[in-house]
Amino acid sequence: MATAQLGAKARSGTGKGVARKLRMAGEIPGVIYGHSRAPQSLTLNAREFDRLLSTVSVSSTVIELSVDGSTSRTLVREIQRHPFKKQIIHVDFQELVAGEKVTVDVPLVFIGTADGVKNSGGILDQVMHEISVHCDPSNIPNHIDVDVTPLAIGKSIHVSDLSVPEGVEVMSDPEATVCIVSAPKASETPAAGVEVVEAAAEPELIRKPKEGEEESEES
Repeated sequence: MATAQLGAKARSGTGKGVARKLRMAGEIPGVIYGHSRAPQSLTLNAREFDRLLSTVSVSSTVIELSVDGSTSRTLVREIQRHPFKKQIIHVDFQELVAGEKVTVDVPLVFIGTADGVKNSGGILDQVMHEISVHCDPSNIPNHIDVDVTPLAIGKSIHVSDLSVPEGVEVMSDPEATVCIVSAPKASETPAAGVEVVEAAAEPELIRKPKEGEEESEES
């Protein structure tokens, strides 16, 4: 289980105007909620949160969120972004309760070089990059390894083939394809020594033939 620390401040003001002023000041509006508490409005430092996003897989990392000296174990449940900019405009945190299982997306890490790529020039197509799992927060895997070494041309790995830790239930479709090794694409370049002959284009008729012109040309 991966963990990270983040500080936040409680806020009393709500509404678009308040949120706009916070973002202009380098803050991000947020909220923390859970079964054992009422939703609480927060503010986060935008730089600190961006730094967190660049260092962890936030969807599967337990965030120890400190709000005015009180710390809660949480998961980031939603990050809202501006539709045209990269700016984060709101973050939702879910407080974790002991003994209560959660559903999270865990990243896949592909290891090894597929046999079909190494020896046959194939191409490894990584169809999925994460899977959904259900488990106790203390058992959330940092990632799940996918060993592609044995894969030959045309072979694939499905969700049901993945090895997950004990106590972790996979929620993704077991028949879904995780990755596949495809045959190399045929070269469109002509082989050496083979001359490519293009048919001459027929001239475009610019003017309408005069009466009797066709007969004179045929004769």
